[in-house]
Amino acid sequence: MLDVVLHFAVILVIFLALPLIVGQTEHKVMAHMQSRLGPMYAGGFHGWAQLIADGVKFMQKEDVIPAAADRRVFMIAPGVALVPYLVVLIAIPIDDGFVGVDLDLGLFFVLAVMGVGVLGAIMAGWASANKYSVLGGMRAAAQLVAYELPLVLAASSVAMAAGTLSLPGIVEAWQWWWLPWQAIGGVVFFIAGLAELRRPPFDMPIAESEIIMGPMTEYTGMRFALFMLSEYAGIVVLSLLTTVLFLGGWQGPLLPGWLWTLVKVFALAFVVIWLRVTYPRLREDQLQKLAWAGLVPLALLQLAITGVVQVMI
Repeated sequence: MLDVVLHFAVILVIFLALPLIVGQTEHKVMAHMQSRLGPMYAGGFHGWAQLIADGVKFMQKEDVIPAAADRRVFMIAPGVALVPYLVVLIAIPIDDGFVGVDLDLGLFFVLAVMGVGVLGAIMAGWASANKYSVLGGMRAAAQLVAYELPLVLAASSVAMAAGTLSLPGIVEAWQWWWLPWQAIGGVVFFIAGLAELRRPPFDMPIAESEIIMGPMTEYTGMRFALFMLSEYAGIVVLSLLTTVLFLGGWQGPLLPGWLWTLVKVFALAFVVIWLRVTYPRLREDQLQKLAWAGLVPLALLQLAITGVVQVMI
């Protein structure tokens, strides 16, 4: 029992710390890439207090609920968007033997629970009694339907190669030559995960220049902050899953296993931030075309390649 409690305590600390670190990193990386001076001054040295300043700002803002809103759904939507990522972390291994719960169907459990997080945006859009929010919620639902399929297909390829749905089992079965073998699936999984998180260039449900802030339009204060935190928590979860499935998890020379996991996670988080700064937002038709005409055929191709190689082996 003590061992289980300690595992969950460490996972909780990771859940609370990593999204904040990723958020702070995004401030700094974007500041350098776009020559933005603002985030470089708060607190003195390299703007270290910018994240603290943002937190204080959110706490000071008034908590406003629209008069016509469905109050209960409106109030719980930010929690629905955030909590699934905490649940997901319980099943993702950080190191050999260090995982909250090693589930036999861990991969499908993680993918299913991640999908629940998108419901928070749909609930927020419907409950806000705002046409822009409703439109953003509809876009989020369409995006979930389109990108869940390539996400699951790409993950299934790795499970087929490893012969197990257990996440620690997949890492233990991983070999270095899986990098080129599962490369197509890795790219598809990562792109589809970004789309499910509604990160740029897949942020059509938010699209502030078109529909203000989509499902978050009517949110203020800490409830808005919870939506932002869920976005960064989603980046951490996506980076962890990509690391576990396609990059060998804790496997690597010289360094401790948990450190290898963190190095890979932060490298992928940097790629997420880099893509946000580099590419413009897709149109809705382009977003759907990429999923159905691009990623789904590639994911099926990866499954076919995996099947052929497995037969030959």
